[in-house]
Amino acid sequence: MGLARRYGLPASTADALEALLGALSREVDPPTTLRSPEEALNGHIADSLSGLAVSDLAAAWRIADVGAGAGFPGLALAAALPDAQVDLIESSARKAAVIDRLATAADLENAWAVRARAEEWARGDGAGAYDAVTARALGPLAVLAEYAAPLLRRGGTLVAWKGSRDSAEEAAGLVAAERLGLRLEKVLQSTPFEGSRERHLHLYVKVGPTPPEFPRRVGMARKRPLA
Repeated sequence: MGLARRYGLPASTADALEALLGALSREVDPPTTLRSPEEALNGHIADSLSGLAVSDLAAAWRIADVGAGAGFPGLALAAALPDAQVDLIESSARKAAVIDRLATAADLENAWAVRARAEEWARGDGAGAYDAVTARALGPLAVLAEYAAPLLRRGGTLVAWKGSRDSAEEAAGLVAAERLGLRLEKVLQSTPFEGSRERHLHLYVKVGPTPPEFPRRVGMARKRPLA
């Protein structure tokens, strides 16, 4: 697979990614419209692997994929980073079941679904447990920061996949990040596949403690954003 060569990944990763594509195409209840191998190769796999450009993510030992949905970027990253543990946090029982089926089909022993809300998981076993948190097509930056900060250890990184840049959203993200102990590190323009446009990775680093009142109760991050 060309993507494996692009990122210097071993043949075993290419095999796992091919298995993921095949399993997704056969999935009877896919929570995504991109299910054919041709569509999913770019729309899911290539887009997910673009996160490997972030050195802190590529070197992470424990990763939380928040709001994992159909399993991306978490499953693709698990294939690319076999020494990392990837917890795919997904509150929907249906979607979590799909994630586990895809992980099994691709023989990804380092990836599994955590059926929980991010806020709930951050109040328990997930509190301060992760080197990196990923979020793709999930919500505004201020909301993502609130989901991620309680999950990250000091020095950990949030990587948020976003489309076109939005100055108002980014300003709100900065306000939320400052309150949560995060700092915006950089925004990387991404071109995961030929013809892709207006894709960016937003990187935040946890530089201080997250106040004890976080996470707030489920739903509050969206209902009453910090910014």
